[in-house]
Amino acid sequence: MPWIIEYLRGNRKIVSILQKLFDEGLFVSIISVAELYEGVYASTSPKHKMALDDFLSGVVVLGVDLNVCETFGKLRHELRKRGEVIGDFDLLIAATALSNDLTILTNNVKHFKRVSGLEFSQRWTFYSLTNIRASSLD
Repeated sequence: MPWIIEYLRGNRKIVSILQKLFDEGLFVSIISVAELYEGVYASTSPKHKMALDDFLSGVVVLGVDLNVCETFGKLRHELRKRGEVIGDFDLLIAATALSNDLTILTNNVKHFKRVSGLEFSQRWTFYSLTNIRASSLD
């Protein structure tokens, strides 16, 4: 989510990167949206909610469907067997990305690298945006 938070703060570099992703199609997990709203309501400024609502109007919010739930269950079982459990929110975000064949744009590599088959990028700059679609800007 630092990506979205930096975007909302007006970080020029991030605004530029995400603006290109908006043009290609930007996807955000409903889980990330819930976490962002928590931050909005912890804030004292009503401008933060308006900024988030404006941001969300330009993205596709992906919900949790049966396919995501099944993927979540499979991943959680595999991680538990290996003794590498991660938080349910991060795992739901990963399951959403895998179920929709999307790449996660994140700085939280520690947890996501445990999920086999998951593609993620943590780079703040891209040489080519054509293959980057983000299901979660964690």
